[in-house]
Amino acid sequence: MKVKHIFGILVLGLTASVLVACGSHKTDNNTLTIGVMTKTSSDQARWDQVAKTLAKDNITLKFKEFTDYSQPNKAVANGEVDVNAFQHYNFLTNWNKENKKDLVAIADTYISPVHLFSGTNAKGKAKYKTIAELPKGAQIAIPNDATNESRALYLLQAAGLIKLNVSGQSLATISNIKENRKHLDIKELDASQTARALTSADAAIVNNSYAVPAKIDYDSSLYKESVDKNTKQWINIIAGQKDWQKSAKAAAIKKLIKAYHSDDVKKVIDQTSNNIDIAVW
Repeated sequence: MKVKHIFGILVLGLTASVLVACGSHKTDNNTLTIGVMTKTSSDQARWDQVAKTLAKDNITLKFKEFTDYSQPNKAVANGEVDVNAFQHYNFLTNWNKENKKDLVAIADTYISPVHLFSGTNAKGKAKYKTIAELPKGAQIAIPNDATNESRALYLLQAAGLIKLNVSGQSLATISNIKENRKHLDIKELDASQTARALTSADAAIVNNSYAVPAKIDYDSSLYKESVDKNTKQWINIIAGQKDWQKSAKAAAIKKLIKAYHSDDVKKVIDQTSNNIDIAVW
């Protein structure tokens, strides 16, 4: 009897240990891990607002920051993070093709429009105030890499300066210009050099990642990219696995999207990005 009693205690103890062990490995479906690049102060403010809203639903956000653009999508694919927020449609499409994956966009967030900035004179002041003032034969500097050159050419078309024979997500090159009434002299430069070209060119298309550190005056913008069928590919997104809606965290992810797509977050974007970013949901 004594031996049986001791054996019973051991069995009960083992059972309790197994239950505790199982409980310690239980997935917390109310905690979402989001992959991001190193956050700017504006990014931080947006996510702070989202976290504040989600706290009411007892949902906690954790962030894993990356410094290499090739990593956040890998982290989603292997389950290291639940979703990520760092890229636009174009980047995700190309990444999926190159890596033979099928990650999907689950929510639009914002677009960072590129600008056609006026060239500057010897005093550093804008040469022109409107598109119409650009003279015939004006020299326009644009980025020379395939993605940004295409985006720049679509911008020039939207501004009414040229016409292309491609549209949508088709990449445009100089050879796709079918009409150039002002006989613009379009110079292709490394994206990092277009800001410097403003002192010599009549105008230049400069990505925000170079315009901001170069302290370009956004009031010298002659034209800003708008949201249409040709710019949808540049809209930033929250991305996840293809079957995310079947995952245990689907409910929390849907609440994340709802929290991001709020007037409060739009207000934060407007106030903290210096009007560089535009909410698009």
